[in-house]
Amino acid sequence: MSNQLWQQQWPAPAKLNLMLRIVGRREDGYHQLQTVFQLIDFCDWLTFESLAEDCVRLTAPIDGVDEADDLTVRAALLLKKETGFSGGVSIKVDKNIPMGGGLGGGSSDAATTLVALNALWDLGLSGRKLSELGLTLGADVPVFIGGCNAWAEGVGEQLQPISLADHWFVIVKPSCHVATEAVFCAKDLTRDSKPITISDFYSGQCQNDCLETVRKAYPEVAEMLALLSTYGEARLTGTGACVFLQFSSEQSARAVYDALDKSGTEEVYFAAGVARSPVYQNLDYPSF
Repeated sequence: MSNQLWQQQWPAPAKLNLMLRIVGRREDGYHQLQTVFQLIDFCDWLTFESLAEDCVRLTAPIDGVDEADDLTVRAALLLKKETGFSGGVSIKVDKNIPMGGGLGGGSSDAATTLVALNALWDLGLSGRKLSELGLTLGADVPVFIGGCNAWAEGVGEQLQPISLADHWFVIVKPSCHVATEAVFCAKDLTRDSKPITISDFYSGQCQNDCLETVRKAYPEVAEMLALLSTYGEARLTGTGACVFLQFSSEQSARAVYDALDKSGTEEVYFAAGVARSPVYQNLDYPSF
């Protein structure tokens, strides 16, 4: 593989859940979902360095995360195990996407690691195979490997590409970490929503069944929802903690972002929706 690909930084974009319905529960306890994944241009950045020895290293481990548990390390080791590749790699992650916010940063980092090392190591695995491997790391990994906005069902792994209009987003990360497992175990969580169609979503059905549970359990999320509601329809992404506003005008989004930033709101982000993951800027585009 060319030195140019080794020298570049690889993007790992964040995502938003534009809606989330819980339509049932499987016998194994996992919830049956319907959701829409919107990729955004807010990214972590990964750099890979080839190593002669048979190992995987992190250049700068993330505080509070054991290196063995880091999803980029697990992704690289999974590729090596699957293919028998004997070389090594050092991975550096420039972290921008907040952890525990429901923006999919860890899953996206894992997906970019799988996609990048598949190319850099010239392994030749298909997008479908990478998605199968990614699913063993997390339910959100396949959508980042697929590389486009998607309607998702099952536990989030049954993906269908979806066309979304251009939108801009203002995102706020409250000062808390929402425990996804706790949300899905909550007694008051809605688990029997009626399934809808993509047409229903296009018509404006974009509820998040986790919203009320998270709002009640996390005062910081409730506070940020109330703050954003003064500017528009405040929404929760996934199980949170991040909340967001969606705009059809970049100018309108910028104005709200500037107002929140100037008011001292911590961890406020501006992002544009993208139709295609930037990780594929130098690679062939896969399919689900």
